[in-house]
Amino acid sequence: MAAASFRFPRFVLEDGTPVKLRIAQTVSSDSAHVGDRVEFEVLEEVRVGNLVVIPKGGIAWGTVTEAQPKRRMGRAGKLEIVMDSVRLADGEKAALRATKQAQGRSHTAAMTAGIVATGLIVWPAAPFFLFMHGKDVTIPKGTEVPTFVNGDFPIDPAKFQQAAAPEPPAPASAATPAPPAPGQSAQVGVTSIPSGADILVDGNFVSNTPSTIELSAGEHTVIIRKEGYRDWSRKITVSGGDLNLTAELKPAAKPQN
Repeated sequence: MAAASFRFPRFVLEDGTPVKLRIAQTVSSDSAHVGDRVEFEVLEEVRVGNLVVIPKGGIAWGTVTEAQPKRRMGRAGKLEIVMDSVRLADGEKAALRATKQAQGRSHTAAMTAGIVATGLIVWPAAPFFLFMHGKDVTIPKGTEVPTFVNGDFPIDPAKFQQAAAPEPPAPASAATPAPPAPGQSAQVGVTSIPSGADILVDGNFVSNTPSTIELSAGEHTVIIRKEGYRDWSRKITVSGGDLNLTAELKPAAKPQN
């Protein structure tokens, strides 16, 4: 008798999955340059099943591919940003595009979400592109930008944290619950200057700054890491209550010629 085969379920971050972002810096056609890196903050966590694959507060990137200030004769400036990728909760990167459908398919759904305070974001048929035009184009910090996963991205469920199940509502007659006992866990707010740095706890990547993370009781080592800057590290002891950490990152020393 042939041995029975068993196939484990395949976990995939599917093509076209929405990723809601907001731009983390002001970008203007008057001052931007082709090749500039643009950072975005993830506004809502993205799950595959009950696994948090893209954490809220995470970071995504785009690249300026056209930047032209307003010109004479009333000709408008131009600004084009290619959406590159978003960091997953395990530290890997998944590609992004700016339209719901890939090239050659309908992009009507993406165009309906294009109005912002500064003007009209025009989503062309080609994937990846965020394009905007006006007298001098300025996309202010905090502008929300809908993007989408570009292509199926297989994930290893062992590398991701399961989302906590919501607490059932207490009966209306129940007394107000007591606050959690000290020594169990704490909410730790972590910020950095500049923002968009990796947060590692006991050697494991957990999120990006600014974020609020939950730590169990005991000693932990928190490292804040950003490319081009020296690591910031602190040892903390959690025994209940809320904590706040602010890391002022210093530029890394340039190698001597």
